[in-house]
Amino acid sequence: MTGWYRRSSDVITLTLHVQPGAKRTEIAGLHGEALKIRLAAPPVEGRANEALLKFIAQLFEVPLRQVELKQGGQSRHKVVAVEGSKVDPEGLLKANP
Repeated sequence: MTGWYRRSSDVITLTLHVQPGAKRTEIAGLHGEALKIRLAAPPVEGRANEALLKFIAQLFEVPLRQVELKQGGQSRHKVVAVEGSKVDPEGLLKANP
């Protein structure tokens, strides 16, 4: 078990370190006990959070309504819950080394 996600029945809880304002949106590997994600969106008026949730929904192949920001609305350190995904979080790191 890794430190950056937890699976509980059909919910995956992710610990993320988010870097807004990057050139493109991508997984940037691990940052301590968190998955680092670079976001192309600026940290203005919740746009980065919105872009993050859309990106997570795509990665985990679920509708946006099944992705929820649990903690860290104003912080780089965020906790996001994904419901009903069949995607293995470990596979995301292998696909995006």
